Amino acid sequence: MSTPLRPNRTLQVAALGLGFLFLYAPIVSLIVYSFNASKLVTVWSGFSLRWYAALWQDDELVQAFWLSVKIAAATACASVVIGTWAGFVLARMGRFRGATLYAGMINAPLVIPEVIQGISLLLLFVEMQKWLGWPGGRGFLTIWLGHVMMCLSYVAIIVQSRVRELDRSVEEAALDLGATPLKVFFVITVPMLSQALLAGWLLAFTLSFDDVVLSAFLSGPGSTTLPLVVFSRVRLGLNPEMNALATLVIAVVTVGVVLINGVMLARARRSRRPRHLATD
Repeated sequence: MSTPLRPNRTLQVAALGLGFLFLYAPIVSLIVYSFNASKLVTVWSGFSLRWYAALWQDDELVQAFWLSVKIAAATACASVVIGTWAGFVLARMGRFRGATLYAGMINAPLVIPEVIQGISLLLLFVEMQKWLGWPGGRGFLTIWLGHVMMCLSYVAIIVQSRVRELDRSVEEAALDLGATPLKVFFVITVPMLSQALLAGWLLAFTLSFDDVVLSAFLSGPGSTTLPLVVFSRVRLGLNPEMNALATLVIAVVTVGVVLINGVMLARARRSRRPRHLATD
């Protein structure tokens, strides 16, 4: 009888190290060169914080950053609200007339190229402005609508998969005790979906904040997002101020992820504690 092959631990560690090096070496180099005193981002000439000071004097970059944050936050909130209902319907309503069309419309933004979505929305808004006088030009509102259309599909898929895993006995018990279906949804179901909703919110925020294609079609004068500013500047050469801004964003995201993971682990430990007490 042949013995099963055991993976070489040294090979595993080496493969893992190469993977992390491939993923994080560019990020580490960006952070290091954000403290470079030279204007040449690829030539180290000494440690300096000059580019962090210069960043706050760059009004275009700062305004674009805050605009992107506002659009991303609004997109994430709207996508969670709409995507939660869409995912719940897909998971719980079963087969109904038009279910295939409904599922296809929810999933369409996942497979349609962003260029096609951007052109379609641009033509739609131009015609609506011609016939209805709304929207009055392209800006925050049009970018937000385009991002919501793109992001709600991702939230719907996350919520749909989580709803299918829920234990329905708690919801059925609440219904038997006289609670209305709407109250059960908000009091029982939504709290059980909290982790999925948080994951969907963060994913929608990231997709919106990082989007270039839809923003390029749907933005107008005075509504240039951060990715568009960065993309336009990179074509003229790398700017050390962008390294400083990217480092600040990485720091904020890292702290946020660590805090969220800590809260989720603490909640998981608290939820397991009564089980251990019951078994003891």
